[in-house]
Amino acid sequence: MYAASREASSRAREALSAALTGSDSVAATTGSELFAVVAVLDDQRSLRVALADKSVSSSARAELAERVFGGKISAATLAVLTTAVAQNWSRTRDLVDTLELLGQEALLRAATDRGRIDAVEDELFRLGRIVEDNPDLEQALAARGTSAQAKRELLERLLSGKVEDITLQLAQQAVGRSVGDVGPVFDRLSDLAAALRKQIVAHVRAAVELSPQQREHLAASLQRIYDKPITVHVQVDPTLLAGVVVRVGDDVIDGSAIGRLQRMRQSLT
Repeated sequence: MYAASREASSRAREALSAALTGSDSVAATTGSELFAVVAVLDDQRSLRVALADKSVSSSARAELAERVFGGKISAATLAVLTTAVAQNWSRTRDLVDTLELLGQEALLRAATDRGRIDAVEDELFRLGRIVEDNPDLEQALAARGTSAQAKRELLERLLSGKVEDITLQLAQQAVGRSVGDVGPVFDRLSDLAAALRKQIVAHVRAAVELSPQQREHLAASLQRIYDKPITVHVQVDPTLLAGVVVRVGDDVIDGSAIGRLQRMRQSLT
């Protein structure tokens, strides 16, 4: 985002924080309704352009949003929406993407209030691994010729009753708007859940499944290195032969057998 959109996004997030002062149901409703608003804006180009038109006064844009959505969404959601459209955005897309992000944050806030944020974060990470390991599923969820509704219905059939309701909502929304590979979409959502808990994520590939004690030891070691609470997500990758590869942001720590063999081979050439 350019500077104007970053500032606008910050103001919209402040409005979301102010709106989510009630129970977890307020956060859940706000998240779902923001997703519904995004769906309308995705379908109606003229409306989304009008709501982000900097040549029109901020008050006029807010009034337009209230005329279109007033009575159809809750007061909390409307407050977030009118604040967002009253800002000056560098691009129309930034407005819509930010509304989607705020919807995600609201649902994750609901999961936190319910004490289910750890489960949602883990389910999103595992969903990413399932998609990556199933090319047919990944292709079905990424196909450009398949409608967003069809992709959401596919996830409904696969996940309903097996994951948290909030996990399903987040996954359906993300897949419905994603373009291309969908595996990383779930990783970003999982990382967002960790960030809202003020934690950073370590993506770990291990040659074999790690025991709970090994996970705890690894998390404690990484926390000492980064001086922040760490969430560890582990993916089993037998091609490593032994050991682990840890990625934290742009940092990669390769302690795998295959990594050592590659470094040895390079040193001999």
